[in-house]
Amino acid sequence: MKLAAWNVNSLKVRLPHLLRWLASEDAPDVVCLQETKLEDHNFPVAALADAGFRSVFAGQKTYNGVAIIFRNELGEARDTLKGNPFFPDAQQRLLATTIDGIRVISAYFPNGEAVESEKYFYKLAWMKALYEYLDDELCRFPQLALCGDFNIAPEDCDVHDPERWAGGILCSEAERQAFRGLLSLGLADSFRLFPQAEKSFSWWDYRQWSFQKNLGLRIDHILLSDQLVSSAMASGIRRELRGYERPSDHAPVWVEI
Repeated sequence: MKLAAWNVNSLKVRLPHLLRWLASEDAPDVVCLQETKLEDHNFPVAALADAGFRSVFAGQKTYNGVAIIFRNELGEARDTLKGNPFFPDAQQRLLATTIDGIRVISAYFPNGEAVESEKYFYKLAWMKALYEYLDDELCRFPQLALCGDFNIAPEDCDVHDPERWAGGILCSEAERQAFRGLLSLGLADSFRLFPQAEKSFSWWDYRQWSFQKNLGLRIDHILLSDQLVSSAMASGIRRELRGYERPSDHAPVWVEI
C-alpha cells in the first residue's frame, strides 16, 4: 500500500492535478488531503469514483477541510471520526478512518501565524490535544499513520536557510518540541527511515521564485506507528507536482508499506 499526504490548497482548483496523479503508473492507494476548502456537498465524490477511489471528508467553506481518498479495492472505510474529541473545534482539521486494517488520519495543523500570537498558542493547544488523542488511538489501533500538513519543519535540515528561520513560526522550539512529543508516542517520521537527498522540501512560497530556487521547507509528514515502521519499504516527495501549472504550494509526500 502506498500512502500519501497532500495539501492541495483548494481541491476545486487542484482536482485536475489530483486526477492526473491518480491515473499515473505510480499512483498512491490512499491519499490524505488538506485544505480542500470545500463544503461537503461540493466534494467531488463522482469524479473520484470515476477514477476508482472512495472518499471520506470533512469540509467547510473557504478554509481548512480534510479528506481521505482510497482505492475501491481496499473496501469500505470503517470507524470514521471527524475532529478531535479532546479538542472541540469548528475548524475542520482532523479526520480519521480505518482502511484495510490501518488507522489513517488526515491532519491539517494550524499555521500559527507568528510566534507568541494568539494563533500560535492555539496551535500549541491543538497539538497538545492531538497528543492525547493519538495516545488513545494507538491503544486501539496499533497500525496507525498520521498524514498531513504539520506546518512544522522538525529539524534544521528541513529548512533551506536555518539561520533565517531560526526561532520563527514553523521552526520555533515549542513547535519542534511538540513534534518530538508525537514521536515519543511510538511514531516515526517515515521520510527519515530511508536515505534522502539533501534539501528535500515539501513546501515553497509562491513568491520570489521560491520553488525554482528550491527555497523550501519540509513541513508535510507521514508518521507511522511501530507496527507499520517494520513494514515500510520506501518514502519520498512528489516534487514534480509543485511544477504543474496553477500548482498547490505543497508537494505530496508518500510512503510505501
